[in-house]
Amino acid sequence: MQKYQFDNFYQIIEENNKKAPNHTIIFEHELKFTNKELKKHIDVIASFLHKNNIKQKDKVALIMTNCWQFVVSLFAISKIGAIAVPINNFLKEDELAYILNDSQTKLLFSSNKFAHETKNLLIKTDIEKIIWVDGFPVENERNFDFAKIISNNISSTPAYNATEDEDALIVYTSGTTGKPKGAILSFKNVLSNCFGSKTLMKANNGEVKMICYLPMFHAFTLTVTIILPIFTNSSIIIIRSVSNKKDFKYLLKQLLFKRCRFFTGVPDIYSAMARAKLPWYFHWFHNVKGFISGAAPLSDEIAKRFSKSFKRGKLLQGYGISECSPVVSCNTPEENRFGSVGKPLTGYKVKIFDEDMKELPINQIGEICVKGDCVMKGYYNRPQETMEAIIDGWFKTGDLGKIDKDGYIFIVDRKKDLIIHKGMNIYPREVEEVLYTHNSINACAVIGVKDKEETEIPVAYIELKENEKATEQELKDFLKPHLATFKIPRKIYFMEKLPKNATGKILKRELRDLVQ
Repeated sequence: MQKYQFDNFYQIIEENNKKAPNHTIIFEHELKFTNKELKKHIDVIASFLHKNNIKQKDKVALIMTNCWQFVVSLFAISKIGAIAVPINNFLKEDELAYILNDSQTKLLFSSNKFAHETKNLLIKTDIEKIIWVDGFPVENERNFDFAKIISNNISSTPAYNATEDEDALIVYTSGTTGKPKGAILSFKNVLSNCFGSKTLMKANNGEVKMICYLPMFHAFTLTVTIILPIFTNSSIIIIRSVSNKKDFKYLLKQLLFKRCRFFTGVPDIYSAMARAKLPWYFHWFHNVKGFISGAAPLSDEIAKRFSKSFKRGKLLQGYGISECSPVVSCNTPEENRFGSVGKPLTGYKVKIFDEDMKELPINQIGEICVKGDCVMKGYYNRPQETMEAIIDGWFKTGDLGKIDKDGYIFIVDRKKDLIIHKGMNIYPREVEEVLYTHNSINACAVIGVKDKEETEIPVAYIELKENEKATEQELKDFLKPHLATFKIPRKIYFMEKLPKNATGKILKRELRDLVQ
């Protein structure tokens, strides 16, 4: 037995199938898959990848909706020793092409929904083939239909017995340069996170049913609501989207009838749940012990409103970062300190350091640094940035915080200019770099401001060139082909001169003062 029970993802699939082949591991609306059926589909896709020249350590990307095919593809990639690259499906064609080229991806799984953004990637990148998971009208030697591959039922490829230190995933996260960086996560990284999360929940195998409605590409979703339930031989309840009231009602119905003990969400969902007029029987009969909030800061206002509405089940704030696989800490139903993000998971260490990497005393604010089996191996093909981010095993998160006398972590602010909008990372410089390509702009700055729901939204300040004109709508339309919708500033303000220091650097703190 290994420290985390398994060395790689496929071993989990084999063990589940051996112990409980007829246990339902995936629910997706009217569909159900047992451990035996899941393994069979994984084996078929793995064989196809192997026969199409995907080798150990090759990169295979996923740009997909929430669906059972995502789970199958993820584990099939792992079976043959290749490395999965889940990609944000909100991104546009140029952004996707950059990540695929940077990661040196050879093959792509894509949902038909994103065909507009992905169909030309065969030309713009070095990917050799696209597997369309829900059908595509054009079939040729470089486009394949997932359903047809499954129907062929050919499964003959032996599993590559990867060690726990080998690469499992490359998760892309934006850097301060504005270009995304690929965080390399080993099997040990992710499995330690599953082990720590299971321990935190005080759950036995079979007890970690998770509703998966957040985007599957997100590191939080990937570990906690996909791999963790399979790691514990529980169940995943896949919800394709929560884009309207009907979807939201279905989500709550599944939460009630599937008898989930834990529920994961982002602050926006908890805000909606607190406002919703739920039937009396939901509050009386739901089985949720802990509502876990992650991916974005949870405001005190939402926490108070939710706790007032939900008398049963506690709202538990946690903290994570993609480079840490991603969960670092979380409160528990038994020990839930308001305003904090809890204590580190089992086996992880968190300390507060100053700029010289000297540990700071209790309750003093500094940079939050993490050490343990969750810390990534490094950034893909970026040795210098890896050295700057990981010092003596300590990962520098870029977040400012403090730790109280009982070991609870409190997030205070961010060192970086990162904007988190509904769990999505937005780096201002990436938006600014596109704005600077507009002929009328002399200088620009993008900052994050909070809206009525305490969610950060991007706002841009523009200084035009002399005698040039532009409108807010014109600039938004200019950005649309280049950036994902969530990155486009909600408001654009024009100033005669942006505030700058003696060296010409724009003073964003003065801009923030304007909106407070």
